[in-house]
Amino acid sequence: MTVGHYASAVTSSAVLERLGQFDPRIVGTLPLGLAVPGSDIDIVCHAPDPNAFADIVWTHYQSADDFALYRWTSPPQPVIARFVWDGWPFELFGDRQPVEQQRGWIHFEVERRLLALDDGRLRRAVGSLRAGGLKTEPAFAAALEISGDPYRGLLELAVETDAELRARLAACDPG
Repeated sequence: MTVGHYASAVTSSAVLERLGQFDPRIVGTLPLGLAVPGSDIDIVCHAPDPNAFADIVWTHYQSADDFALYRWTSPPQPVIARFVWDGWPFELFGDRQPVEQQRGWIHFEVERRLLALDDGRLRRAVGSLRAGGLKTEPAFAAALEISGDPYRGLLELAVETDAELRARLAACDPG
């Protein structure tokens, strides 16, 4: 199981097709090229009807290895499903909010933008921090010298222009 081959598990699971009505999008370290051993395939979805989302996930994946389905009890009560398919761990996140408004998507988009604007130093620094055990958002925050809550810090970066992000990259020494 190599990081570059996660797409075959996505294809064989048919998860994007089966969840098509929920606008599924792959996020996280795999598409960013920052995965470490044990990284999962994260998929965020717009689930205006969480029960319908849970029913489809249950119908198609309940027999998958390590299957678990959760529903948060506090608003907005997203549905989370975890399972293993073709040796790859999956995590599905279905929320009532459109994908573009979900924190997981916003984090992914700002991380993708930062890596695209960087000369490679940020990628190396985040990769090293991830290899040392940090989760993705804390690794980005550490490399970018963002203090406080790393998740909130990255959300705040999402509104910055590319020029502002470039200036931020130039002002810190991520590697």
